[in-house]
Amino acid sequence: MNFLNKLLILTIVSLFISSCNTNKKDNKINQPTAKKVIEDTLTKHLKPFDPNLPTIGLLMYNGVLQSEVIATSDVFSKPTEDGKRLFNVITISQTKSPITTEEGMHFVPDYTFDNCPKLKALFVPSAYDMYAQVHNNKIVNFIKESNKTTDFVVSNCAGAQLIGESGIADGKKIVTWIGGGVQLQKDYPKLIVQNDSLITYVEDGKFSSSNGNLASYISALKLLEKLTDTSHRKFVESYLYLDRLQNWDNN
Repeated sequence: MNFLNKLLILTIVSLFISSCNTNKKDNKINQPTAKKVIEDTLTKHLKPFDPNLPTIGLLMYNGVLQSEVIATSDVFSKPTEDGKRLFNVITISQTKSPITTEEGMHFVPDYTFDNCPKLKALFVPSAYDMYAQVHNNKIVNFIKESNKTTDFVVSNCAGAQLIGESGIADGKKIVTWIGGGVQLQKDYPKLIVQNDSLITYVEDGKFSSSNGNLASYISALKLLEKLTDTSHRKFVESYLYLDRLQNWDNN
């Protein structure tokens, strides 16, 4: 075999090896890589609005006592014993801007007064200083309009002042924070204000009210039982360890 023939054979072999290596590299590049699965905890805990479920609306505004928002959310967001969801629980404010609670936390509302869906019940919480809320026509008008379509309206603590200002519960029994009843009766004489030193919770027709703060759990649980049954209320109470609050000093 002469030199030229050897050179030709070597060239052909080199080209073949080079082609094989190129194909291997291409195949390696084109092979799909396994996607790394990262758990999205936000998505995991989101509860999309279900139009087939009754909706519980929690009114919010700057200075609100956060326990009165959280109490209702705690109660109505719990599923049944077999994991079935029963309610939409939404927060509502005048705008989509975060509100700042009395305690300094920031809550982002789900809906505004303009796009709030139809509610089964509206919960009206309180603030230590209700002057701004009572003189806010948009808040008062939202309560008036909601009352036309809701089955229940619940006030906690000084939220009773907003109920009084709206006029929706004139002639109905109501209770407010401990020590606030006398002034509430003077400001809104058409309300039948109960003795807050003796009464924690009262209901009259579609309206119910409590002293507020942690007593807001009572008004939420009472309505929950009315909308479901006694066994579910007891299940939610156990879910929240409320029995431990009643019997915590057992040493």
